[in-house]
Formats: sequence, C-alpha cells, structure tokens
Amino acid sequence: MRLLIVEDEKRLALSLAKGLTAEGYAVDVVHDGREGLHRASEGSYDLVILDIMLPGMNGYRVCAALRAAGHDVPILMLTAKDGEYDEAEGLDTGADDYLTKPFSYVVLVARVKALLRRGGQGAGASPVHVHGDLKVDTAARRVFLGDDEVTLTAKEFAVLEHLVVRAGEVVSKAEILEHVWDFAYEGDPNIVEVYVSTLRRKLRAGLIRTVRGAGYRLERAEAAR
Repeated sequence: MRLLIVEDEKRLALSLAKGLTAEGYAVDVVHDGREGLHRASEGSYDLVILDIMLPGMNGYRVCAALRAAGHDVPILMLTAKDGEYDEAEGLDTGADDYLTKPFSYVVLVARVKALLRRGGQGAGASPVHVHGDLKVDTAARRVFLGDDEVTLTAKEFAVLEHLVVRAGEVVSKAEILEHVWDFAYEGDPNIVEVYVSTLRRKLRAGLIRTVRGAGYRLERAEAAR
C-alpha cells in the first residue's frame, strides 16, 4: 500500500518514512501543504499522514480541499497542538483520525493499520484473499499455501499484495513500482522481476504469469493448478 506523508519537520518526516517503509509500505514525503494537496489529488494513495501546521497551506485546508473534491482517502492528522477544539476542527474538515505530538511510533503504526483496515472494509473488500490453496491475509500480513505458512519479506509481501487485490488482471511493472516502492525510486525497474521470481520460487511457479509487454497476472485458482 502507498502512503503520503505531509510534514514540514524534515527529520520527523524522514524518520516516519523510514519506519513505514520497513513495515512494507511505499512512502512518499512532501514538506509543504500546497504540494501535499497536489500530490494527494493526483496520486493514488491508500492513506495520507497530514500535519496541521504546514507552510503554504495548513493541514485543515488541505484536508477540507481533498474532501470537497471528492477524495475519500483516509487521513491521519498530526499536530503539536493539544485540545478538544483542535481535534474537533480536524475531524470536522474530514480527517479520519488525529494524533498529538509527541506520539509513540508504535501507536502511529497501529492507527495507520486500523485506518487501512477500516478503509478496506468500507469499500466492501475482505482483508483475506483466497485463491485455491493460496491464502493472503493483508491485515495480518501472513501468507499460507495449503496448511503451510510461507515467510515473505516486507517487499515480497507488498508485491504479492498488489497482485492479489487485482487477481486475474494484468498489472504493469510501472504500477508495481509505483505502489510498492516510492515516487522517488530511481533504481533499476527490473527489481520487480527479481521479486516476482522469488515469489514464484516460494509459492508456485505458474501462479504469477508474465504477460509479455504488459506486466504480470496472478492467475485465478483454477488456472494456477
């Protein structure tokens, strides 16, 4: 899943990005409210972590503008302020949750996961995807092949997760890079092939098909047998 952090405290923003990347998320970071609004409006994000006190445009206005434009991406607001009025204002503009600085990183991760689960349930999606004897639990971040649990790295899981939520569809290499890595990734795009190859070895060779010139497709259960 892809997250956007809009936070002008660069050390905090980069620290959060590093931690969330280690959790398996693709993370983009911007330090200005207007840039945050532009990126959130144009990008395909699963969640936005939005500071209130920002240069250019404060978090309240960014949140209100996103909601007014019809964007329903979950928003977790951060602020150094404290008080019921600030929380009420943040939630009134359409934020889904609110965290006051200083906060525990463990608490932030828990809030992020809760909002992502809530967002998936709101869209009618199940966190558990079953394809034949393959089961991917995107909430618990666990994968089973038959009765055996398959251990994946954070990035391996993220690639599989992006394929499993679009099972049967062709997913391009660019789409996988965009959602599993981050906006600023400038490495070799063939890194996707490396992770797909690893997943085939750990799971089943025929489960992930290469569609020449188009991308990859996670076959439906009957086609993978």
